[in-house]
Amino acid sequence: MTHPGQVSDGYPEQNPQAPAVGTRVEPPAKKPFYKRWWFIAIVAVVVLGTFANLVGNNSSQQGSTTALATRASEAMNSGEAEGTNVNPESQSHGEDVPKEYTNALRKAKTYVEMMHMSKAGVYRQLTSEAGESFSLEAAQYAVDNLDADYNKAALEKAKTYQDQMSMSRDRIYEQLTSEFGEKFTPEEAQYAIDNLPQ
Repeated sequence: MTHPGQVSDGYPEQNPQAPAVGTRVEPPAKKPFYKRWWFIAIVAVVVLGTFANLVGNNSSQQGSTTALATRASEAMNSGEAEGTNVNPESQSHGEDVPKEYTNALRKAKTYVEMMHMSKAGVYRQLTSEAGESFSLEAAQYAVDNLDADYNKAALEKAKTYQDQMSMSRDRIYEQLTSEFGEKFTPEEAQYAIDNLPQ
């Protein structure tokens, strides 16, 4: 009767790949963790995510503004922004003011309070085809009659850049004053930088 590992002549089977009896088998050396496929995959995802975030922040500023504007618009239309304060001077006009103008003013107030936009940024959003598409006159009426603290808006926007995007003070200042960024005045941007948490 044969047993496993033996042939009928009584000699053990010869397996050329099996180690000789009595020799110690060393387990294959483990790769360092930084050479393993899962670690490389994680690093690649983090690098790509960081790169996409940087590219997205620089190239799609208008797109993110539009998305935020849509959110603000929905909030306003759902009643969250009801009771928005406007300049008393504009209220005195009463029915003389076209509805488009008062709507533009309400939107402008929402942009400043919820999204911390500059005066020029609000005007751009109100008139943009990708934004609100108000007439130039309605947008001008809105920014002229908007009672807003743009220093405060600049500071809140700067805090967002500092906390969520880890930007330096110099880069925050550039972003706040940039024609392609937030369009705050140099004075408003400087106020924000001077009052950022240390």
